[in-house]
Amino acid sequence: MVARVEAARFLGARATVPLVPEAYISVDVETAGPTPAEFSLLSLGACLVDDPSRTFYAELQPTTLAADSVALAVSRLSLEHLAVHGTPPAEAMARFAAWVEEVTPPGRRPVLVAFNAPFDWMFVADYFRRCDVPNPFGHSALDIKALYMGAAGEPWERTGFAAIATRYGLSTELPHHALEDALIQAEIFRRITAGLEARVSRTPREKEPT
Repeated sequence: MVARVEAARFLGARATVPLVPEAYISVDVETAGPTPAEFSLLSLGACLVDDPSRTFYAELQPTTLAADSVALAVSRLSLEHLAVHGTPPAEAMARFAAWVEEVTPPGRRPVLVAFNAPFDWMFVADYFRRCDVPNPFGHSALDIKALYMGAAGEPWERTGFAAIATRYGLSTELPHHALEDALIQAEIFRRITAGLEARVSRTPREKEPT
């Protein structure tokens, strides 16, 4: 009986972006290496999932010259250029926090959405902390790969970007530019949640026993 009640409760929850109390914000980072303890956050891009015309982008001054050559080759960012032309990290993170507050509708809370979210959230949270800027996301992060895994019933090994993009008819080319990638992620997230909404609307809802 308890299981039936719980199932009915979940069936009544619509998985659509506009009807939930969260504000989903797609975030992507480009870095100088795999961990914030050793390497710098170099660029940060974000957009509001509900309205991708509302965007944020910053390129940051590196805090160290340590770099993974593969990471730099992927992002095509230069530590030397950013050291001169990048935004100081504290200023960039303060601007980002202000932007998140600005685009989050009243009554909602921002949730960071990313493709392989642990990586992006790790750098964002670390930089908010080290720059003494309150993290507007707290511990809220939603991984698009994990969401797709549950929504599509696919194993983890089939949650790569190319596989998901192909399923939804999108280009499999990833620019590796933080803002452009954030916009692509937002589109994938919208398509996954639209599929969940369609599935819920087609599922007969059980009535809870009186």
